[in-house]
Amino acid sequence: MYTSTGFISWLLRRISGLALVLYLFMHLWVIGAANSGVQVFNDRLNAVQTPLFKLFEVALLAAVVYHALDGIRLLLIHYFDLTEYRKSLFWAVIILSAIITIVGGGAILVIAFTGG
Repeated sequence: MYTSTGFISWLLRRISGLALVLYLFMHLWVIGAANSGVQVFNDRLNAVQTPLFKLFEVALLAAVVYHALDGIRLLLIHYFDLTEYRKSLFWAVIILSAIITIVGGGAILVIAFTGG
């Protein structure tokens, strides 16, 4: 049961959803500092410009891409009655998510660590 594509999809969807919510709170924490003055805003912005946070941005990209593509997969299965293609669509989502994350994440890291 815990190794089926349905369970893995369910688990990854929950994890990626939680990652998106955590990002939203972090985003609000930084942007909300604009009301506290320029120095507080700059301090918070500098806190999230570290190399560690650049890796978190790649993880955020992976979460966004997977969550979006898996949502499209679920809509296709539901509205077009593609239940017999669930497993192959799941693996297509995994492969597409990996490709997009590698390409986009690579660009994020190159820009972050080389300065442009």
